[in-house]
Amino acid sequence: MASKEGRNMRDPLIQKSSRKNESLWMVYLSTFVAVCGSYVFGCGVGFSSPTQDAIREDLSLSLAEYSVFGSILTFGAMIGAITSGPLSDLLGRKGAMRLSSAICAAGWLAIYLAKGAEALDIGRLATGYGMGVFSYVVPVFISEIAPKNLRGALATLNQVMICGGASVSFIIGTFLSWRALALTGLVPCAILLFGLHLIPESPRWLAKTGHEKDFEVALQKLRGNDADISEEAAEIKEYIETLDRLPKVKLLDLFQRRYLRSVIIGVGLMVVQQFGGINGVAFYASNIFKSAGVSPSVGTITYAILQVVVTLLITQVIDRAGRKPLLLVAGSGLVLACMIIGLSFYLKVNELAIEFVPLLAVTGILLYIGSFSAGMGAVPWVIMSEIFPVNIKGIAGGFATLVNWFGAWSVSYTFNFLMSWSSYGTFLVYAAVNALGIVFVLKVVPETKGRTLEQIQAAING
Repeated sequence: MASKEGRNMRDPLIQKSSRKNESLWMVYLSTFVAVCGSYVFGCGVGFSSPTQDAIREDLSLSLAEYSVFGSILTFGAMIGAITSGPLSDLLGRKGAMRLSSAICAAGWLAIYLAKGAEALDIGRLATGYGMGVFSYVVPVFISEIAPKNLRGALATLNQVMICGGASVSFIIGTFLSWRALALTGLVPCAILLFGLHLIPESPRWLAKTGHEKDFEVALQKLRGNDADISEEAAEIKEYIETLDRLPKVKLLDLFQRRYLRSVIIGVGLMVVQQFGGINGVAFYASNIFKSAGVSPSVGTITYAILQVVVTLLITQVIDRAGRKPLLLVAGSGLVLACMIIGLSFYLKVNELAIEFVPLLAVTGILLYIGSFSAGMGAVPWVIMSEIFPVNIKGIAGGFATLVNWFGAWSVSYTFNFLMSWSSYGTFLVYAAVNALGIVFVLKVVPETKGRTLEQIQAAING
């Protein structure tokens, strides 16, 4: 969820201020505090995979009850995503992060204290809501405080910390009880709540809401006491005035001919990303390994490390390799991975070549997460931030984000039922979706590398 609507705020922040006396320690501190929210996000994603058997046994949950618990996270995140824009505009970026952190902390406590399915679901819904808000406000905040030359690198930390939170949950969840694992989710919430007292509010939000004096104070803190912020401040104010002159767009306006192709591209990529099965694999990785006869501990730890390493590597090549090649390579890897996983389950069900089943299962899962992290995870969010004209970025990005979370909920809820229907058939379905995604990328998605936003949008509308 690294990129999302926050990217729409990047354009105005073209830095012309003096670099000579700039001190960026406050930018780094502010980014660190903000991405603690991303880490909370990752903790929520990674929690259900290593805890499924223990929770079902301790609380006597049925498969359907645990499926609700696993999937209600994304339902809460959908609600959070819908409210994130108005909330961050009303309370400020820091206010939205403070509220989200408090709600997530309450959710983790509810899970820790749960004696039955109801408390579990309430806690999971609360953490999901906070995740939905974080998924919007964290990248927005980072893009609004970072100077141009650091914005891309700092923005990628959002996705890195999401993967890091999920990976740590995968790993320590193999050793801790599920209640102890829930308590670890409180740590980043506490750091975030404390850290927000040490950092300034987003200068862009302050300018947008008319707090001119606070705006200049915040920008000066972020650039250093001796930095010349006059040109940057003037440019931000000018862009704010430009936004205020643009026509207001409603949801139904997105389906006008002038915007339709960009909406199809943005929403289509979100559909391919989610319905290719990522949340089924991520939420229930340990059970997939166990079903294939592989040690869940070894499998999920290897999975987690690979996810972080590949995500870090992709941040270094996305602007050199291009968007489409990464999507096509990732899509091809996902198709192959799904077929390998499906084959492993087919052999197991039919008791054929049993000795090869564990190797095939591990190979398929690791190829899947490696391929997803190499392109299908981050690139759809990058493209979405580039293709929407500035006057529809907020509402169009929110709509695409909602579709993304709905897909995440659908896949995580149906995964266990599909596996009960046919373990190998489930992954053949995912393979087919990813194959259709390759066709979609080839036929519909434009290459956006090395082009200005105006060139991209003109080419799409043309």
